[in-house]
Amino acid sequence: MNCRDAERLLGGYLDEELDLAGSLEVEKHARECTVCAASLRRQEAAREAVAAHAPYYSAPAELRLRIEKRAAAHFGVRRRRSRPGRWLALAAACAAAAVLIWRAAPGPGAAGPGDLAREVVDGHVRSLLANHLMDVASSDRHTVKPWFAGKLDFAPEVRDLASDGFTLIGGRLDYLHGRTVAAIVYRRRQHTINVFAWPAHEAERAPRAETRDGFHVESWIRGGMNWWAVSDLNAEELAELARLL
Repeated sequence: MNCRDAERLLGGYLDEELDLAGSLEVEKHARECTVCAASLRRQEAAREAVAAHAPYYSAPAELRLRIEKRAAAHFGVRRRRSRPGRWLALAAACAAAAVLIWRAAPGPGAAGPGDLAREVVDGHVRSLLANHLMDVASSDRHTVKPWFAGKLDFAPEVRDLASDGFTLIGGRLDYLHGRTVAAIVYRRRQHTINVFAWPAHEAERAPRAETRDGFHVESWIRGGMNWWAVSDLNAEELAELARLL
């Protein structure tokens, strides 16, 4: 099993969806590969954080009734008073599925499933909730940059910007846009900034700003690399960091 196969199976492993042979393969690979073992630990921590802190909501009663009626019409089954338990179970299952879709589906102006900005913000929040901000903690770029060697198929630039007010505090591996990426972490006063980097296949592009869920995001392409910076730092100072990087 290689790392690409392992990344694809980690979610199923954590959800106990793999057969015994598949689970054993993932465990064996994780014992031998520090990168995938770290990814597994991050995903486990993220699951625990979501379970502990994510809000849950019940579907409105009228939604359940609408789903029950539509289910009956769709399957061509007439509701019978003599078997209410069956219909209640069907309605409950349909309502549960509808709630999951309702929560996952983007609302007006929300990010779509392929929205990279959403992935970046989620990665930032995950690193804070899961208490896994760094795999290597150091303010020395000559320590952080070499740490990525051998763990990625590219060499991210790591800059020391302390004289500009942005303190390098470390780095880690993360997973965005369907691949493993570098996450370089800076601090500005009490604000944590995640800077994600991976190879680009497009032409250079100047920094572009946006805001998601109260977090400011800057994205740009420079030196053959995609760069994304995200933080609760104000937009002007985050844009300054983007210019420096």
